[in-house]
Amino acid sequence: MKSLLHITNGDNFTLRLQTLKLKGDIITWREMLCEGKTLCSVGSESFWKTRFEFLNKNYKVSKSWFVEKTLKEYRSLCNHKQQDQIVLWFEYDLFCQINMLAVLSWLKTHRRHAEISLVCSGKEDESGKLYGLNELSDEKLLQLYENRTILSQDDIEFADYVWQLYCSDNPIRLENLVAHNNFQFEYLSSALKTHLKRFPTIKNGLNELENRILTLSAEQKPESKKALLGQLMTDQGYYGFGDTQYERIISSLKPLFNSFNPVKLTKKGREVLNNQTNYYSQIRDNQLYLGGSLKYNFLYNSTADRILKL
Repeated sequence: MKSLLHITNGDNFTLRLQTLKLKGDIITWREMLCEGKTLCSVGSESFWKTRFEFLNKNYKVSKSWFVEKTLKEYRSLCNHKQQDQIVLWFEYDLFCQINMLAVLSWLKTHRRHAEISLVCSGKEDESGKLYGLNELSDEKLLQLYENRTILSQDDIEFADYVWQLYCSDNPIRLENLVAHNNFQFEYLSSALKTHLKRFPTIKNGLNELENRILTLSAEQKPESKKALLGQLMTDQGYYGFGDTQYERIISSLKPLFNSFNPVKLTKKGREVLNNQTNYYSQIRDNQLYLGGSLKYNFLYNSTADRILKL
């Protein structure tokens, strides 16, 4: 009898998965590796130390919470040594795809003989809309589970390679991968493209999301910061961010706003939005990492879709 382990993308979906009554234990991967510095060696002491420092400094995550929620669950994963089948439940977005790469990198090293498969939600109908796992019916989830993708050793090696590149100090090599992804990861190229658009643009020093926040503020004139957050969360393409992540981005742009109730840009905010002023020198933060790369050591050329090193 083969034994099963499920690894999910978060607590909400873990609760949902429990209701489906599938065989096997469930581990929840509680991290957001798409933000802050990451190291290649997933699960090592230095890896968790680096992650805690980032989460503590930027999201006020306490040590006790981190140990209780993230590390205990990780140790539980380490103790699940017997399962010959491991099923990963992740979604199409950047948030999930980066976590998925890290988990696969860990599995490559620590669970070499297990059969690893992937259930990944995204484009589930003709509408072109992207769906999270929790938005799907039980019937659809079971169907995805039955048709899950069994990953080959080559797929796992490729995921590990992408993870190493994500953790490297230069995102330019990721650019070439976006074009050459012949492996069984349907949404990875789109997520990596989204990742590269998080570096500041040449035009005004803000990245795609920061520019989007200014555009929404100017065009939609939300009546409050909450309304602005709501709009950002509703239509976020391949980001998959939570409200706390958007809150942090908005805070970094605070000098460009006159008020948040209603939302109004300053004169400078409008100039930055119209590419009349470059905000790079004011927003630059030498400690801000995206994976292994410093965010402000690179520029994104949005006309050519290329990353440039400064």
